[in-house]
Amino acid sequence: MRWALVKVCLAVTAMVVIAFAVPLGLVIKEMARDRAFSDAERQAATIGPTLTITTDREELTRAVLSTEPGGRGRLAVHVPAAGTDGSVLEIGTRRATREDLETVGASGRASIADVPGGSVLLQPTALGSGGIAVVEVFVADADVSHGVGTAWLVLAGVGIALIIGSVAVADRLGVRMVQPARSLAGAAQDLGEGRLGTRVPEEGPTELRSAAVAFNSMADQVVQLLANERELAADLSHRLRTPLTVLRLNAASLGESPAAEQTRAAVEQLEHEVDTIIRTAREQRPQTQGGQPGAGCDASEVIRERMGFWSALAEDEGRTVRLAGVDRTVRIPVAGPELAAALDALLGNVFRHTPEGTAFAVDVHHSGDAVLVLVSDAGPGIPDPDSALARGASGRDGARGGVGSTGLGLDIVRRVAESTGGDLRIGRSVLGGTEVRIWIGLDGGPAERARRGHRVGRRSGRRGPRGGRGRNAELRGAPGAGPDPRSRS
Repeated sequence: MRWALVKVCLAVTAMVVIAFAVPLGLVIKEMARDRAFSDAERQAATIGPTLTITTDREELTRAVLSTEPGGRGRLAVHVPAAGTDGSVLEIGTRRATREDLETVGASGRASIADVPGGSVLLQPTALGSGGIAVVEVFVADADVSHGVGTAWLVLAGVGIALIIGSVAVADRLGVRMVQPARSLAGAAQDLGEGRLGTRVPEEGPTELRSAAVAFNSMADQVVQLLANERELAADLSHRLRTPLTVLRLNAASLGESPAAEQTRAAVEQLEHEVDTIIRTAREQRPQTQGGQPGAGCDASEVIRERMGFWSALAEDEGRTVRLAGVDRTVRIPVAGPELAAALDALLGNVFRHTPEGTAFAVDVHHSGDAVLVLVSDAGPGIPDPDSALARGASGRDGARGGVGSTGLGLDIVRRVAESTGGDLRIGRSVLGGTEVRIWIGLDGGPAERARRGHRVGRRSGRRGPRGGRGRNAELRGAPGAGPDPRSRS
């Protein structure tokens, strides 16, 4: 925008300078020519009084030499002789042709003729005897163009100065317009990246000041809405405390059996997660996606810890469990509680939507720039994976089950994967049932991939409609499941 304004101003100013400078230069040239010939007429007129008195050669010669052009050999006098032989008395150097001299003498009007090196002014003058003498004054080309070059240089200098001045003014105006626009664009980008304290200085032209005021008002409204959302999440989570208290008291009266111990552990874990939701929701600063900058965990350690919990339940239900790929450290850019919540959501779905005795497996693969977590089961599978990946559709047509499903479990998993630039896929497993593949990227999150020209989830082959970003058909409340990672913003 800035350079466009400079170019427009440069073009307009250049056209105006050319439109005025060219005609003015031609006028100056014509004025210099008129001045040169006016001086020649004045010099020719100085010989007139002498010609009216005498036609004597000596007298005329002295009169011609006494003038400035005569002394320089630029003035000549042509006097017709008194006889009838047509002879002419010539004093000085003749440059004009005889035809031009005869024409001027016959017509009695002054004339200008071109000669080598310049022009001659032929001025007719009446003699005392009644004849017509012709006074010839030579005007060199240098006299005709004297001062024209200097005037043209001055005009060119003035024109260039005007152009430079207009470009400088246009540049300053452009800066005054572009700088607030850049500030507004930068603030919008910062706000989109989660820096909610970003505001725009209200400066620049009236329109941009109005845009800045509107942007700041919008940012304040966003902050207020997010604060209200956090408070609502905290209030809703706090309401779970009462039924959790009753559930904990009832679990305490179940005795000392293994099932009772597992129930009490699950209630304690659920209570801990509810407390985490409340604390996170009431934080003044929203968390960025994927946890704090630089947050990460050892995926193998987290998966081993959670599989220890689920393996005990699997043993009670007669399920065969296989765990592979967790024998070495695998660092991923995901906070431990979020990975645990994602894994709990997937394993909880296996227990809820497959019959008792159904085998399942968890495999971890490290492929250099990504980590793959595969959760497979030998159940009936998902008839319509696309519908299962639509947020909130779990209780409907394409999901595993229907009763009691909120449709948020797979959405937790998807958002954990996409926070690292990965994706989520659902397919058929080698066990015959469902396989959920979590692709966790190791080379940066969505913002970094966008700068590199990639799309988040580019490897995904099963994407739902853009209008339904949430993709989950499963339950969110698996024991030990953590809060939704994005609910912290």
